[in-house]
Amino acid sequence: MATALAKPLFSYRPYWAHRFGIARFLPTTRAEMDELGWDSCDVVLVTGDAYIDHPSFGMALVGRLLERQGFRVGILAQPDWRSAEPFRELGRPNLFWGVTAGNMDSMVNRYTSDRKMRSDDAYSPDGAAGLRPDRAVLVYSQRCRQAFADVPLVIGGIEASLRRIAHYDYWSDAVRRSMLVDAAADLLVFGNAERALCELAHRLARGEDITQIRDLRGTAFLLAPGTPPLPGGGYAELDSSTLDAPGKIDPLPDPYAMEPERQEAACETGAAAP
Repeated sequence: MATALAKPLFSYRPYWAHRFGIARFLPTTRAEMDELGWDSCDVVLVTGDAYIDHPSFGMALVGRLLERQGFRVGILAQPDWRSAEPFRELGRPNLFWGVTAGNMDSMVNRYTSDRKMRSDDAYSPDGAAGLRPDRAVLVYSQRCRQAFADVPLVIGGIEASLRRIAHYDYWSDAVRRSMLVDAAADLLVFGNAERALCELAHRLARGEDITQIRDLRGTAFLLAPGTPPLPGGGYAELDSSTLDAPGKIDPLPDPYAMEPERQEAACETGAAAP
């Protein structure tokens, strides 16, 4: 399967909903959708940041880009994750959910390197802390599935991008599996995903099944056990055991740990000798 060539971002034929025009602000509530004359959203973006209509906020930039392609885009900014009801606010997305933790990894955003809770959040109104959950991509994805389980789920942003494969997790001091598994997402877009998202949105609008879209650059997805490698994928599988033999991994020594008392006693004895 050959990788799809990147097209110029604005070379696509606009989706039919471009007739609604450009929204002053992307809707965040049903009332705002009604003001725009929308009966539904084509894409609903879920983010752990506040919605500020400025390119320094990633979801605003992505939302405006998709709007330029003709799609009706709604944003759920820092929704209450304690139930699925807030995720039904904008109705069922016609094409897909887009989920991100925000401009920052949610764990870095909420905790210091000493694993202590931060007292503020630079991407929340008034700097208020506690408006996003731990591992926000996972929590938001689960709520999206509960709200509308049949809608394709796409995750992205820095939190998902850096966890697209098995990785060491500092916060739990363990190796965790790919976020694709725990989020039960259909697709993960990593890095600068504007081109992949535009291509994905237009292909879903044409009726393609997201489980069959396997040729987008900058995307990751899961294959069922026993699935043969995709033909013409432009990648190679390597046996990592040639680099590092599987087995028990000894913990790294703590440079701040106290030396054993016997060594301390030996030093004192040596110092007392003539």
